[in-house]
Amino acid sequence: MFIIDILINFRTTYVNKNDEVVSHPGKIAVHYFKGWFLIDVVAAIPFDLLLFQTSNKETTTLIGLLKTARLLRLVRVARKLDRYSEYGAAVLLLLMCTFALIAHWLACIWYAIGNVEHGALPDDRKIGWLDNLAEQTNQPYGNGTGPSIQSRYITALYFTFSSLTSVGFGNVSPNTNPEKIFSICVMLIGSLMYASIFGNVSAIIQRLYSGTARYHTQMLRVKEFIRFHQIPNPLRQRLEEYFQHAWSYTNGIDMNMVLKGFPECLQADICLHLNRNLLNNCPAFKGASPGCLRALSMKFKTTHAPPGDTLVHRGDVLNSLYFISRGSIEILKDDIVLAILGKDDVFGENFCQYVTIGKSKCNVRALTYCDLHKIVREDLMEILGMYPEFYEQFSQNLEITFELRDEDMSYPPLNSSDTDEAASTLSSNKRKLRQRKPFNKRKGTVLFNF
Repeated sequence: MFIIDILINFRTTYVNKNDEVVSHPGKIAVHYFKGWFLIDVVAAIPFDLLLFQTSNKETTTLIGLLKTARLLRLVRVARKLDRYSEYGAAVLLLLMCTFALIAHWLACIWYAIGNVEHGALPDDRKIGWLDNLAEQTNQPYGNGTGPSIQSRYITALYFTFSSLTSVGFGNVSPNTNPEKIFSICVMLIGSLMYASIFGNVSAIIQRLYSGTARYHTQMLRVKEFIRFHQIPNPLRQRLEEYFQHAWSYTNGIDMNMVLKGFPECLQADICLHLNRNLLNNCPAFKGASPGCLRALSMKFKTTHAPPGDTLVHRGDVLNSLYFISRGSIEILKDDIVLAILGKDDVFGENFCQYVTIGKSKCNVRALTYCDLHKIVREDLMEILGMYPEFYEQFSQNLEITFELRDEDMSYPPLNSSDTDEAASTLSSNKRKLRQRKPFNKRKGTVLFNF
């Protein structure tokens, strides 16, 4: 497997200092030779097969030392672990695995020290931990006798784990000077690892509850605002309910602030994804070019409304066109319900039909929690001006469920310079648009029409 990995590395691209992907085979080979090639070759050499004929103790120790070169490949793994740092459970698992790996290495060193001490000390002064283990288990060393290799390894691992996590329990204790020096080093390593692991665990727990902490902080600000400005109870309840609903829907994430950190092309892709249902289902956007849809998606804003919230008051300027994404709203005039609108319904006015900005003849109030997409008149007309081939198609396909414009009011033109231009633009579409009804009875539930 190591040899196959070397061959794959000779065909693997890399990123140079200029953040460019290098795919030239010669440059890849030179880069690999200067980097991990030597370590990978040493790790790939089968020392067990080369030294198979010799089975003495010195050869076994040499093979073990040569095999440790493979541990250097762990540096590669450590460099790629940062991408998983955002996952708390993964970080905790990696920390525990690292802890167990270091304990295993220290256990091997502890056993090596005990093995050297057992062979170096005379028979009347054998006080090492291996000799104590043999005495406690009634398995004295002799001709091929003594504690089994499993017992020695488990005891060594038990000592390192107990020393790393605490100060040990004393049943496996260092007696010789080398063992005591090593035990001091293990305790120092253990204190650093203990602080590192528990510090990361605390950070992981805080990260898991960071959303809850932000919610309570923002809720406290809302309550402070209500108390400072002495908001009356009905309005206070609406504020708190809206905040709770908006937080449950967005999790406290301001999409506009998030989008500002990305380039414009990526912003357009994100907005196109967020508004995909509206752009795909609404007949007004059928036949629009991809560029036009991207431009439109950048201009749409999402509005959340709690039950009882009035979106449009009678007499308000109709400077936005609303598309209902979720929930139900009612249209009222003089406390009489004229229509009840739901998902995929549209209300406002057709900006392509009128030169001036109209005013609402009704109140628009949310019956349930509603999500609406809205686009401002200036933004819509700007995009239709950039895509004139889509202007007429949009004005014909736009089906407004309820027309809010008050026809009984007189409206001055936007300004003198725009009057002639708007009139010439409307002349080609006015015949068709006059045939259109002010609301579409196929959508929503229209109770009365004034």
